[in-house]
Amino acid sequence: MMSISFSTDNRGAVTVQHREITECDYREYSSRMRFNEYHFQFRTFPTLLLALPVPVFIALGVWQLDRAEQKLQLAQQITARGELPAFELQALVQDPQELHFRKVQVQGTFEKELQFFIENRRMGGHNGFHVISPLQIQGSNVRVLINRGWIADTRHPDLPDAAIPNGVQRISGEISIPSAPALKLHSDENAANDWGKRWPYLTTGLFAANVAFPLEPFVILQSPADEHGFVRNWPREAPKQMMHIGYALQWFAFALIAIIIYLKLTLVPTAATGEHT
Repeated sequence: MMSISFSTDNRGAVTVQHREITECDYREYSSRMRFNEYHFQFRTFPTLLLALPVPVFIALGVWQLDRAEQKLQLAQQITARGELPAFELQALVQDPQELHFRKVQVQGTFEKELQFFIENRRMGGHNGFHVISPLQIQGSNVRVLINRGWIADTRHPDLPDAAIPNGVQRISGEISIPSAPALKLHSDENAANDWGKRWPYLTTGLFAANVAFPLEPFVILQSPADEHGFVRNWPREAPKQMMHIGYALQWFAFALIAIIIYLKLTLVPTAATGEHT
């Protein structure tokens, strides 16, 4: 197909130009014509329903990507700290976060009268308790809570018999920083006194608030290789960064769908409104 155009110079001479129209030129012209057949028509309801939520969807997607990055960094931190040599605990730790997931060793004496239990712990499909035994660090007045493992619930009113070894003990394990559940049905004030020896969950702050001695701000999950303990299986939930990436893609997809629907409702044919160019 041939294209012909005319032009004049400053002396009034007419120049005829012609060139072959390629398939690309034809497609570009056709696309431009199709686009010009539509125009934007503002509509309040689609704007409120679809256009305004788009920034929210995008923000939620970005937030999930940030969560995925945090989970990835946590996984790398767990791996790196797990490869470090065991930390020898001898005094009160000021920054427990720096030791989270670290292997640890400590020497001291268990305090029998302060031992308590965390209820409703599941193991192999059975209900039971985690046995928490305070240990006084040798040569110090500082205590640290030792999770000595799982013991079955005997279904009796009394708590299970969890014997404590006498004398100085050397404990190996991993440092863990417990946190309270997101939903609590009671106030933490005086909770430890109300619970007695049977606690629904563990935080070091609750225990420390009811004793007169300094307490390490973490718990040691005792190693399965140690003696004088119970069933010790400490599964570590892998950080689920791919889950957050999946959520991010869902939010971005919602944003894209909203944009497509919005354009579908607000781009109307020019001929339908009687507007022509």
